[in-house]
Amino acid sequence: MRTLLIKNAKNIITMDKDRNAYPGGSLYAVDQQIVAIGNDIPYQAADTVIDATGKIVYPGLINTHHHLYQNLTRNIPFVQKTELFDWLITLYDIWRCLRPEDIYLSAKVGLGELLKSGCTTAADHFYCFPNGVSGELIDEEIRAAGELGIRFFPTRGSMSLGRSKGGLPPDEVCQTEGAIMRDSRRLIETYHDPGRFAMVRVGVAPCSPFSITADLLRESASLARSYGVRMHTHLAETKDEDAYCLERLGMRPLEFMEANGWVGPDVWYAHGIYFDDGEIGRLAHRGCGVAHCPCSNMKMGSGVMPIVKMLQAGVSVGLGVDGSASNDGSNMLGEVRAAHLLHNLMHGTTDIGAEDCLRVATMRSAKVLGWADDIGSLEIGKAADLFMIDSRQLAFAGALHNDATLPVLAGLSQTVDTTIVSGKVVVKEGRLVGVDEEKLARMAQAASNRLLNEASLRTKIDYGRMRANRAYPNF
Repeated sequence: MRTLLIKNAKNIITMDKDRNAYPGGSLYAVDQQIVAIGNDIPYQAADTVIDATGKIVYPGLINTHHHLYQNLTRNIPFVQKTELFDWLITLYDIWRCLRPEDIYLSAKVGLGELLKSGCTTAADHFYCFPNGVSGELIDEEIRAAGELGIRFFPTRGSMSLGRSKGGLPPDEVCQTEGAIMRDSRRLIETYHDPGRFAMVRVGVAPCSPFSITADLLRESASLARSYGVRMHTHLAETKDEDAYCLERLGMRPLEFMEANGWVGPDVWYAHGIYFDDGEIGRLAHRGCGVAHCPCSNMKMGSGVMPIVKMLQAGVSVGLGVDGSASNDGSNMLGEVRAAHLLHNLMHGTTDIGAEDCLRVATMRSAKVLGWADDIGSLEIGKAADLFMIDSRQLAFAGALHNDATLPVLAGLSQTVDTTIVSGKVVVKEGRLVGVDEEKLARMAQAASNRLLNEASLRTKIDYGRMRANRAYPNF
């Protein structure tokens, strides 16, 4: 058994149900599990001892929605100033050039960024499987997560409704429903761990109402529930999605989910911007969760999730960074700050504060993933998943008045000093442990350049240089 002792912390912010904090406190863990926390704990030695003088300890942040493969298609000029459907149509032509090694590199970059911003558990939604490329692509993400030491929740995404059948994506990145079901079953049987303190859990995740069939939804739900795994999809993200569903399906997006068995406490959706009041009530009643992705929603101009109404109704809401192509980063603390500022603007400064947003990214996110017994707060019996910031940084000078809100409001340039997952240090002094970050960055950029070059040759469009022809091309 390995042991961990963190002592003399400036403060320990637990995010437990009573929001306890322990100024000057300590934490002791055996293997993954916290066995003591507070002041004057009866432990003075451990295999790993961290003197946390001047440092504040927080529970690890939990990312409930991501598309890690998109890390190789960030900051592309051609897709700026586009809304979701046009953005997707363009990027599909690039993503169909993906190779297995690209998936590994993009996952390692994205998960590394998450760890460096205090995230200890990440869910990912991988749904783009180009024709002629090995189907075992999520395996590459799981390999990267294992090397970095992050707790990982990949969801096996899928698209079966290609353009020739009236869907949005090109046929080249869609699969047959038989292939989807076979690989979903393989991934669950190979990697899913339902036990306590699991490092990998697997979910089932058809992509969106405009890229799947009702048959795929029903088959996916049946498969997921036969294995007892969770279900995830995009929903209510844009007005275009609403219009598509009404025109093609004769019902709103949530009605489509309800008609095909995709509601319940084992389901969570990404975005949830355009749920009306009645739908919010139904979400709460059925126990569905929603991943809030404020940065992506703002960048894409999609809209603002009605988070206050959802929380008041009892909907489980977690936080997600979404795909890096619609965020351009994987910074969980940055996402918490964005949520706080956005909802101050939309709802006023009294409805949801900075500490509330931090709770959405910890305990509430854990509940969305069905993992609240293990992670989301610092308590005896839970996992030793946490991050620390050094309050002595210049960026915090004059701001040391509320430790719970400090990392949300100040010091965002390089906030996290240490990240620990399952009792192991994976970020130390702001750097990934055991990773040559500069080499990884070079390899990922080379892969990104190759992707854009291949797509440009295929489509005769220079994605890396041309701007989209939008209303203000010279602005």
